[in-house]
Amino acid sequence: MLNKSIVVLLIAGLILAGTSCEKTIPGLPKSDEILDGPIDGLTPEQNRIFLNGDIAFNGDIFSAANGLGPLFVANSCGSCHAGDGKGHPFTTLTRFGQSDTLGNQFLSQGGPQLQQRALPGFQPEQIPAGATFSKFTPPANTGLGFFEAISDASIISLSDVNDSDGDGISGRPNWITVPSYSELRPGTITRNGKYIGRFGKKAAVYDLLQQTANAYNQDMGINSTYEHYNTYNKQEGDPEILNQKVLDLVFYLKTLKAPVQRGQNNPEVISGKQLFMNVSCGKCHTPQLKTGHSDIAVLSNKSFAPYTDLLLHDMGPALDDQYTEGTALTPEWRTAALWGLGLSKNSQGGEYHLLHDGRAKSIEQAILMHGGEAEQSKNKFQQLPSNEKAKLIKFLESL
Repeated sequence: MLNKSIVVLLIAGLILAGTSCEKTIPGLPKSDEILDGPIDGLTPEQNRIFLNGDIAFNGDIFSAANGLGPLFVANSCGSCHAGDGKGHPFTTLTRFGQSDTLGNQFLSQGGPQLQQRALPGFQPEQIPAGATFSKFTPPANTGLGFFEAISDASIISLSDVNDSDGDGISGRPNWITVPSYSELRPGTITRNGKYIGRFGKKAAVYDLLQQTANAYNQDMGINSTYEHYNTYNKQEGDPEILNQKVLDLVFYLKTLKAPVQRGQNNPEVISGKQLFMNVSCGKCHTPQLKTGHSDIAVLSNKSFAPYTDLLLHDMGPALDDQYTEGTALTPEWRTAALWGLGLSKNSQGGEYHLLHDGRAKSIEQAILMHGGEAEQSKNKFQQLPSNEKAKLIKFLESL
């Protein structure tokens, strides 16, 4: 038999080892510290599809052997949206076209997206002569299913095309042409054969299927049965990705959780939110919206806090890139959703790259670059005492 003292030493060693492991093995991050993860309440089958979509988004790395290119921007979804967060300057996209609303005249020359990388034997694209262009920083992906489930009527109810209330703000929807493969959502409203866009920097994308199919094709040069043009490789041929893969990825994007606000009970955060509303930022960055019916039960009739109205607003000459999509005018941009803002640095190399092209390096700088319909709010912010500005920014960092 083992000596009693040896047994005691062995037990003490095991306890110490267990305690050391507890101290050295990091725990799982809190829900409010990350952007990825599924929305609560999915069924086991829905969680399975979510996982398949997660693998498609973060696990599929494309090469020439499995469909990449010949012209492309990136070789995976996750490379532009690390942790489902915003992109950074290295992953910023270039979109080119025109300054009028008559439709992109450069589709036959590779538009609307510049594919600046190419497989061996092919030449990367260059912006054609006469085209205008803009830089687009990849957005965060979380909570997109809530936007998908908002009714057209709700979006229209937030608009004020003629500024009838005289507050200087006249947000409006972007009326766009819908691709034939998109299934119109319940209660869809149409005007002159066009429909309301809600995704993208200029709200020029109808739904997440269109967004996903375009990303495969324009970002990675991968043909599907939905989108099968890619600059110099226009042959339809066989799709390079299965429909089910595309649909799994769409479901993944629809069911990513909404960002969770941090420090909601912090007095400075509470005060900062009130200041945010006082300077009228909330007139465009609408604090709360509600979904309508969704075929995904956990998304139906839910209130959520994205801080956007999904409408186009004239942001003034400083943010006018002379490029447009759909019926948006060149200085008009869709109100950016602010939820998840405070976590942006996690996927942007440790510092902020804000606004549509990442030109703003801090939240305050982004505010001060607002113009047009946001001019009055910017001026009100500038007039705040420094301690109140700090509270307002602390609130934005909590989102």
